[in-house]
Amino acid sequence: MNTDITLDTTIEELVESYPDAVSLLMEFGIRCLICGEPAWGTLEEAMQEKDFPPEKMEKVLAELRRNLSRSTQK
Repeated sequence: MNTDITLDTTIEELVESYPDAVSLLMEFGIRCLICGEPAWGTLEEAMQEKDFPPEKMEKVLAELRRNLSRSTQK
């Protein structure tokens, strides 16, 4: 997986490919681990559960892409 993270990206795929995503998602209040296992569903579904408006969803995606692309360059 590359940093082409979209609303359709599953939480499981994101967490497996980028373990650092867990802390970033938690900063936005998105629960991504349940009993140590990745939550089911997509990023969009997780953000909809939190009633994120579209502009906040885009902000979260941009933040994930920016931070996770840095971690892959190390």
